[in-house]
Amino acid sequence: MADVETPIRKLQVANARPEDSGRGLAHVPRAMLAALGLGEGDVIEIVGKSSTPARAVAPYAEDEGLDIIRIDGLQRANAGVGSGDFVEIRAVESKAATRVIFAPAQQNLRLQGSSNALKRTFFGRPLTQGDVVATAGQQRVDNMPPGVQNMLRAPAYALQEIRLAVISTVPKGVVHVDETTEIELRPEYEEPKEARRADVTYDDIGGMGPTIDQLREMVELPLRYPELFQRLGVDPPKGVLLHGPPGTGKTRLARAVANESAAEFFLINGPEIMGSAYGESESKLRQVFEEAAKAAPSIVFIDEIDSIAPKRGQVSGEAEKRLVAQLLTLMDGLEARANVVVIAATNRPEAIDEALRRPGRFDREIVVGVPDERGRREILGIHTRGMPLGDRVDLDELSRTTYGFVGADLAALAREAAIEAVRKLMPRLNLSEGTIPPEILDTLAVTREDFVDALKRVQPSAMREVMVEAPRVRWDDVGGLDDAQMRLKEGVELPLKDPDAFRRLGIRPAKGFLLYGPPGTGKTLLAKAVAREAQANFIATKSSDLLSKWYGESEQQIAKLFARARQVAPCVIFIDELDSLVPTRGSGMGEPQVTERVVNTILAEMDGLEELQSVVVIGATNRPNLIDPALLRPGRFDELIYVGVPSRDGRARILAIQTAKMPIAEDVDLDVLAGRTDRFTGADLEDLVRRAGLTALRESLEVREVTMAHFETALGDSRASVTPELEREYETMKARLKQDATSLQPIGFAFPPRAKEG
Repeated sequence: MADVETPIRKLQVANARPEDSGRGLAHVPRAMLAALGLGEGDVIEIVGKSSTPARAVAPYAEDEGLDIIRIDGLQRANAGVGSGDFVEIRAVESKAATRVIFAPAQQNLRLQGSSNALKRTFFGRPLTQGDVVATAGQQRVDNMPPGVQNMLRAPAYALQEIRLAVISTVPKGVVHVDETTEIELRPEYEEPKEARRADVTYDDIGGMGPTIDQLREMVELPLRYPELFQRLGVDPPKGVLLHGPPGTGKTRLARAVANESAAEFFLINGPEIMGSAYGESESKLRQVFEEAAKAAPSIVFIDEIDSIAPKRGQVSGEAEKRLVAQLLTLMDGLEARANVVVIAATNRPEAIDEALRRPGRFDREIVVGVPDERGRREILGIHTRGMPLGDRVDLDELSRTTYGFVGADLAALAREAAIEAVRKLMPRLNLSEGTIPPEILDTLAVTREDFVDALKRVQPSAMREVMVEAPRVRWDDVGGLDDAQMRLKEGVELPLKDPDAFRRLGIRPAKGFLLYGPPGTGKTLLAKAVAREAQANFIATKSSDLLSKWYGESEQQIAKLFARARQVAPCVIFIDELDSLVPTRGSGMGEPQVTERVVNTILAEMDGLEELQSVVVIGATNRPNLIDPALLRPGRFDELIYVGVPSRDGRARILAIQTAKMPIAEDVDLDVLAGRTDRFTGADLEDLVRRAGLTALRESLEVREVTMAHFETALGDSRASVTPELEREYETMKARLKQDATSLQPIGFAFPPRAKEG
């Protein structure tokens, strides 16, 4: 048997899905499995610069027929290869290990724990000396062969994923852990023989697929294959600028690129470079670039670059200007420094000196934005890898409800949920014992309630300065507004959910919607419902929040509001009482100069929405005739939607919604109540139901249901807030509003009358 040559095949390496990270699996083409005589769950050896074992499983559905092997970042590091490289795979025999020694794979970490927990976590996992493995706790075993499922059904070792180095195995070679294996866990980090790092890989970054692809072609290709650019006769890219809101993963992304490209990583934090002596800052900067040139291929990462390279025209200190000039010189001098790439990160790209933002210095600027729902799902999967999750935890539901959350927020959410789980466990612990019994650790799980409690404490950091909420109102909670509801569905929900349909027809979606009508008819409720159903962020603001007594600050607040909305798109901006913010210019309302500047800013921002995607403005007012006509034309507020008093059927629907949680008696007839509440708005009907409940409680605190008599009493105390005269006035306004918006308006110039001749 030993004389038979083992078949060897070459495959191209690709990234595994984040949820497969740390599981020791390799997704191999079916044809390759057949050629090697392997079944799913058999052990293969992946050979690059070094070798590592894995269990072979079937490819993902989208990979059928492709000659690629999908492995995670740890396996790529263990094999000494990167994504896009070619590896050899061969069938190997895995022996049962009699002894395996683990140690932490990262510095500044001290571990102690039960070897039995490690044995359960790594049961059946193929290992070899020098590998770095992860205690991935929450394993997905769906669609796996029964044998592989049994190997992967292992409880978590700890509340977070921990990476361990395999120090030694007995016997040598490829082994696996079984019931007889003796496990030893050394408490402290030991320097590995191989210098390759695996602390952060692409598997540790979620929601950034396109961004990673852009960065790889700008950084990985020049560092790993410089001959490509030499053959083409062009200079390789020298720099990449990453910008986006704080916490989106810019620094982590740069470190992952350095690890995956096997490059040395040099970190420059802006404030650390600054020195007190003359020329000290420039000297420190030169020193970093010289070290990077000696250690090439290397990446120089400058975090918070706006702090060391501000616009020279806006700073008074000579030291800052000299430092910017030094950085420009170093980046221009990179021709002589082969295989050195500069990556910089900032959340204020507009504050960086313009001379840096040109080809030849920072060749490309990549936006690292707020993740969408799919990205949030990936990030949550990464941060809960090592968590023992309860049965009712639904990460898809969490990803839908965490609007505006960046990667750092989701990491904080997972941590807070874990702390909640520990807090519940504290009463069962005897802290004087010093250790936690294994049977208590085995019962530890993070439940859905822990995440719900954590959501109350973690707010989206991308939106600290403006109030963003994920509305809980659905279309089912809105009644009697069918026409307005239909127009908002077409105008807001459809473009945000299916923008490709509009692009296909070559039309642009509406930018703004003005909801007008009597007070209490449900304008705010409509805006919340459409944001919820379109799965968009919802920024609610009032005119008083945007107006300021300081010169120019009102315009800044409006500009900031729209900038934030762009960052967390898809987003619905809701401005209530719009007439007080943008009254007709020249009407004499408010401070004339302030009002006109605010109106002009809103007009400019809404015109600027042409190139923006997935940002919709909804305004609400009771007095649309006071709004500046320039806002009411197509291209700004495209749709003027009248939200009037509900019809009889609409009132019946509203009453059904309002009494859904109220125990009403059998004699209560909502249709009769709807017929007796002519011109009642949604707010009036809500008040009617509330008064009926209060009447019932007034009779007895032990009351179990609300009867028709209680509603009769409430009807006597209630009244319609919309009078017939007011309703007629709004109907007239509705007919004239479109005409007024398109007609010529006087611009308010006053000329002295001409003197009569003679």
